[in-house]
Amino acid sequence: MNTNDTSLSVSRTIDAPASEIFSLLSLPARHHEFDGSGMVRSAENTERISKTGEVFVMNMHAEDMGGDYQMFNHVTAFDSNKMIGWQPAQEKSKTEPAGWEWLYTLESQGSDSTLVTLTYDWSKVTDKKLASIFPKVSADELEDSLNQLAAAVA
Repeated sequence: MNTNDTSLSVSRTIDAPASEIFSLLSLPARHHEFDGSGMVRSAENTERISKTGEVFVMNMHAEDMGGDYQMFNHVTAFDSNKMIGWQPAQEKSKTEPAGWEWLYTLESQGSDSTLVTLTYDWSKVTDKKLASIFPKVSADELEDSLNQLAAAVA
């Protein structure tokens, strides 16, 4: 685990090829299967992510956020079988990401094994009120996300 004031990163080797893991990560309809935070419910659209600049909408739930809500995720990183990431925008703004990012990097460790690193970075959050809630997701929840990702790809 790597931690600093504005990001958390966790890594795990998963017994699956990078292409299979990337296939799962690039399909928002399956994101609820590996969400260690328990907030992701479903995807509003089920199209596969195919490039940076795309936006996918996730249905979410958190009591401290007032219950059900949506996040508009702007794809910021896309390198097939190597990296995928997005910055969420809150429902009220939709087009302006709020400054935090989820980034998955995949490093092949052979034909059937991949080192996956999940980074949760809130260094670009400029709203002081919003910044005060970070990190909203703990390192343990990130590790749980990678454990669930390993189970989902198995």
